[in-house]
Amino acid sequence: MTSSISLTGHLDWPGVQQVCRLQRTTTRKGQTTTETQYAITSVSRDRADASQLLRWWRGHWGIENKVHWVRDEVFGEDRCRVRSGAAPQILASVRNLVMNWFRSRNIDTIAHALRENAWNPQRLFTQLGKPNL
Repeated sequence: MTSSISLTGHLDWPGVQQVCRLQRTTTRKGQTTTETQYAITSVSRDRADASQLLRWWRGHWGIENKVHWVRDEVFGEDRCRVRSGAAPQILASVRNLVMNWFRSRNIDTIAHALRENAWNPQRLFTQLGKPNL
C-alpha cells in the first residue's frame, strides 16, 4: 500500500488528508490477475502511516467477508422482498442473531449449519434448550 499526500490538493473532497493505493496480485486456477484499488481518508499521516492504513483496510475487508457477505449470500438479504415497516430491521436482527449464535458455537460454515438445521429442526431446538418443541 502506498500513501501520497501530494494528490490531496487535487481532490475536491472536504477533509481529505491522504490518498491510498492498494495493488493486489492473485493467482487462481493458474490465472494471475492484478487489481488496483484506491481510497481516501480524513486521517492525517501523523495519526496513521501507510502500514496503519493497510491494517485498517484489511480489517474492513475482514468484516465485509465475515458479516456482509454472509448476510448477502448465505441469508439472501439483498434478495429479500420484505421492505415495509419494522420487518426489514427485525429480519436483519434475526440474521445477526443466528450468525452470532453459530459463531459462538465455533461453527465457521454458516451455510452448512443452516442446511443441517433446516432438515432437522428438532436438533436445533435441543441445542437451544427446548427439546420438546
